[in-house]
Amino acid sequence: MHKIIAIAGFFLISCAIHAQAVLSKDTAVMTIMPMSQQVKMKDTIIKDSSATVGKVTVFKDNRLNMLAKIESEFNEALAWGPKAAKGYRLMVLSTNDRGKAMDLRAKLLYRYPEQKVYMSFQPPYIKLKFGNFLERSEADQYKKDITGTKMVNTNIYLVSEIIEIKPDKNRERDSL
Repeated sequence: MHKIIAIAGFFLISCAIHAQAVLSKDTAVMTIMPMSQQVKMKDTIIKDSSATVGKVTVFKDNRLNMLAKIESEFNEALAWGPKAAKGYRLMVLSTNDRGKAMDLRAKLLYRYPEQKVYMSFQPPYIKLKFGNFLERSEADQYKKDITGTKMVNTNIYLVSEIIEIKPDKNRERDSL
């Protein structure tokens, strides 16, 4: 047991090196110095004599800045997040044919990428609801367009539901 503790202690000591970093815009230079301190573990003093002096240069990739910017925009969008309100969706399909439902879902997403399609299973039917509309007139316009393209050969119903709304970031910041 004492050998395991001594080996673990030696490993920890050899891993604990003092580092001094000098950072610039695109590179980081790190100077590694040996540890001159002693560590006492259960009445045993171990000295680190295996550390060496060296220099490491790290070149920063410019793509990291772009990635950080994208991540910050994503985090900001999450902070403002989707909100809920009373609105309307279109019930475009209620069927027990999964293939038909998936086909219509793909067509709707392809034709209207700005809207969402919600698929739910209430045995034995698969229901497809389309869109997040605050105004009934907007929902009616999409209903006419979908019926005009003959994507759906059944009736389309207007359903009142709680919908997701994407807040306008500029308007929300101005109100704060």
